[in-house]
Amino acid sequence: MEETQEDFFSESKKELEQYVRDRVWLLKLQAGEKTAQLMAVLFFTLVIGLLAFFVLLFFSIMAGYYFATLTGSLFSGFAIVVGFYLLLLLLLFLTRKRIEKTIINTVIRILFAKNTDDEA
Repeated sequence: MEETQEDFFSESKKELEQYVRDRVWLLKLQAGEKTAQLMAVLFFTLVIGLLAFFVLLFFSIMAGYYFATLTGSLFSGFAIVVGFYLLLLLLLFLTRKRIEKTIINTVIRILFAKNTDDEA
């Protein structure tokens, strides 16, 4: 009887150690998956932002020359475009808390999204 108890406890210890190793491995896999998802979203957003920047840059140059032809002054044409961007900057500054909250919520949603494999 004593040998069966020792076998039981030694077998239980091995199974518990294996369970802990498997659990740590699962946590590492889940963290890697969440990190990969976050990096994919970040990369996609960066590429879209870069392309949008170039579109906006060339559109701004076009608008500056367009307004310059309307006003007859190169300075005035580009000043109108700068004024538009100053208004946009002011708007972004006033809504920065809402934008920050949206970004934070997106990151949290990605990090804590449940997969079909996740436990409840």
